[in-house]
Amino acid sequence: MPELPECEKSRRKVADHCLNRTIEAVEYGEVSHMNLPGGNARERLVGHRFTETRRHGKAIFAGSKTGPWIAVRLGMTGSLRPFDADGEAPDYAKVTFVFEGDRRLAFRNPRKFGVLEVIEDPEAYIAETGLGPDAMEIGADGFAEVIGGTKGAVKSALMAQTKIAGLGNLWSDETLFRAGVAPDAAANRLSDDTLGQLYSEMRHVLSHLLDNNADYGKIPDDWLFPHRTDGADCPACGGTIRKSKVGGRSAFACDTHQKTA
Repeated sequence: MPELPECEKSRRKVADHCLNRTIEAVEYGEVSHMNLPGGNARERLVGHRFTETRRHGKAIFAGSKTGPWIAVRLGMTGSLRPFDADGEAPDYAKVTFVFEGDRRLAFRNPRKFGVLEVIEDPEAYIAETGLGPDAMEIGADGFAEVIGGTKGAVKSALMAQTKIAGLGNLWSDETLFRAGVAPDAAANRLSDDTLGQLYSEMRHVLSHLLDNNADYGKIPDDWLFPHRTDGADCPACGGTIRKSKVGGRSAFACDTHQKTA
């Protein structure tokens, strides 16, 4: 599932290829899970331009100061794909924006878990959907207050978008691995030092991915990611990577150096 770095990669693609071009048409594929209000969605968008993009957690926005905006959540396998009219159109395109100059932007939604909405204001959308602070914008004190004040497993707390927006299964596991904290450790029992270490490692993981445009080929071999298989050797201590369930989600962790307290 796309997380903060992957969503930022999609935002950058839109910013690089689709801004300041008049929308000439909006084409729909199969539109289940699309929230395009009323029958005037095309009318609201056609003739307008996307002049800026934003991202908050896993939510991607494109629009202008005078509106309207689109809000996109990629779900499990969704993506935003710019392409040219003379190129091959992406498969599973549920909505395609046709811009002047033969540029296109497709919202791919293969497993139908992604959502595209037409909205008036990103800040209002963030508030209405209850998203917590962006994982790259929250400070150390705010992080410690939110995570340390949560009952239940720390992995579940890190993944709760209403607490901190942006982390999912992959990068919560990576953060915990680097910090030496077990996924099922009780969040509200972690020490201040451990919470500080978690924050630092979250920033390190996300910063590396953002700096490398979410290129998995540039992930260091001493990270969990290349060894994220049940029974693999831990690259940090030689222990064993084990798969478990935490809050109904798969978790991979070292059985030796990751502690519950």
